[in-house]
Amino acid sequence: MNNTAHTGVTINTKTVLVVSLISLGYLILSYFLIGYKTDELVLVLIFNSLFYASAVTRKFILGFSIFIVYWIIFDYMKAFPNYKFNAVHIADIYNFEKHLFGIQYKGNLLTPNEYWRVNGNTFIDVAAGIFYLCWIPVPLAFAAFLFFKNKRQFLKFSLTFVLVNLLGFVIYYTFPAAPPWYVQYHGLLFHPLTQGNTAGLAKFDAYFNAGIFKSIYAKGSNVFAAMPSLHSSYPVIVLYYGIKNRLGIVNVFFAIVMLGIWFTAVYASHHYVLDVLAGIICASIGITLFNFILSRFKPLQHFISRYEQVIV
Repeated sequence: MNNTAHTGVTINTKTVLVVSLISLGYLILSYFLIGYKTDELVLVLIFNSLFYASAVTRKFILGFSIFIVYWIIFDYMKAFPNYKFNAVHIADIYNFEKHLFGIQYKGNLLTPNEYWRVNGNTFIDVAAGIFYLCWIPVPLAFAAFLFFKNKRQFLKFSLTFVLVNLLGFVIYYTFPAAPPWYVQYHGLLFHPLTQGNTAGLAKFDAYFNAGIFKSIYAKGSNVFAAMPSLHSSYPVIVLYYGIKNRLGIVNVFFAIVMLGIWFTAVYASHHYVLDVLAGIICASIGITLFNFILSRFKPLQHFISRYEQVIV
């Protein structure tokens, strides 16, 4: 093994130039695609600060660049609304959901979302909000744990995470789908400029007199991207790698969070049961596909080994 295997990326003129050009290029491209946002500048400042602060922080941010790439792709989806590429599914999903999972209530057949909308309570509102707040922090915290414990497992987890998202994005564009709250507020007709909505999670915000979910959903890339529910995919990936890494009781926590997120997706009217099932299938396919490619595709194995040398 050469001498650079454990030193990571060194700071020199070329490195500074490359990082500066990437940072500037990202800001310029973002401006033309989706307009200037402070989030973009904050991301660049965080990356550069950690990259130059120390060798440890540099390896950390280079490792987590996998997630940064995912976030940028997700953000850029705003520039290419999926409803411009294929017809949005509204009534067909709503009716199919009711057909498969409909609940009889006071003489009417309701979707699970509609049932919980009129049968929820404050305890469930708060618990559901807490579960849904875990959908990004838990995967990122787990990734940080793997980064410091096992770099190779960290890379496998991160790349699986991105692959599952990319599969989900492909489905978003081939099968645009409206969420349950869209039907509740806008009916079965298509309105392309509809803004994101907190739906049932507004009850959590109201209880704590905070705008947590309101601020999150104001930044959504696409209203018509309900299927698959990637919120439901993420905890599946976390639990899978938690089991692979034999985390014991921690996996019980991961399983509880997973079930809580699945329930909340339906309870808060952000997803149909069909969306949740699609998210679970998407995660399962992504995990299986990644493992298959990794076992058969030498360039990916080589890429992971090289990447590991950079961040070790």
